[in-house]
Amino acid sequence: MVKKFGISVLAMIAASPCFATEESELISSTGAMTDGKTVIRVGGFYSNSNSTMDVTDPVLGEDFKIDFEQDLNLEESQFLPFFEIFHHFNDKHLIFIDWKQLHRSAEVQSLSKPFQVDLDDKIFDVKVGSQLKTTLNIDIARIGYGYNFYQGNNFNLGVSLGLHAMFVKTGFEGTVGACVEGENIDGCEIAPIPNVVDEKITAPLPDIGLYGTYEFSPGFSFKAHAQYFQIKLDDLDGRLIDVRAGIEAEISKNWHMTAAFNYYEVDVDYEQKSNFEGVNIANYNLSYSFIGPMLSVSYHF
Repeated sequence: MVKKFGISVLAMIAASPCFATEESELISSTGAMTDGKTVIRVGGFYSNSNSTMDVTDPVLGEDFKIDFEQDLNLEESQFLPFFEIFHHFNDKHLIFIDWKQLHRSAEVQSLSKPFQVDLDDKIFDVKVGSQLKTTLNIDIARIGYGYNFYQGNNFNLGVSLGLHAMFVKTGFEGTVGACVEGENIDGCEIAPIPNVVDEKITAPLPDIGLYGTYEFSPGFSFKAHAQYFQIKLDDLDGRLIDVRAGIEAEISKNWHMTAAFNYYEVDVDYEQKSNFEGVNIANYNLSYSFIGPMLSVSYHF
């Protein structure tokens, strides 16, 4: 948890739009901003996921993709929590953090496809008919900075810059064998092991966004933000799209409730190099997307 929260702070820059929209909460009917205003928001939404990993068929010696949802029974749609915090330190500047979590596990009683995968410089073998429990945890953390470049009596516009990172944990448990050494995989003696865990972290990736707020009635505001990022490096191809629009209502002086429609997508293709000759496996292809309503409650102090 400490590790994830720490990286959440690192990824905070990318969350600017999310927190930036909340900054409108600092706008009074006169358009003034309150120094030292902090907002904590907690909410939930439904996510759609599509995740694959490149593995090798031990019988045919050919590479193919294991689909975590179709082949390993992980849930495609799931209700997920999210957490956001931002601090507005004058009438123009703010910083923010946000964190989203997708943690899934499932069990296959009889695996229909055998595969070998290179994780942590070891070859692991899963045979046809094996009982296999799979875990795939994805955390997305963002950290960012927002600047309000245009303000009026009841509206605010700003731009955000940030960084985001993905933390991916893959686990296999069941009839799994390990071949720790040996260039010839077929010649290795496979010994069953109880659990295999592999953890990957993407480098902090930049993003840019716009946000705005319009108070159309006392205690009611329309908020929206849009954020985008795309990059291709030697071993990483990633993209982030985040568009949100909704209505925030003031329940009391400190408590607010928000209902919004959100389109959110993160795609990452992460290529790894195998230390075993002829085995080019364990490349991750992760897609994390959501299109639909979000509900959240925020506390202002």
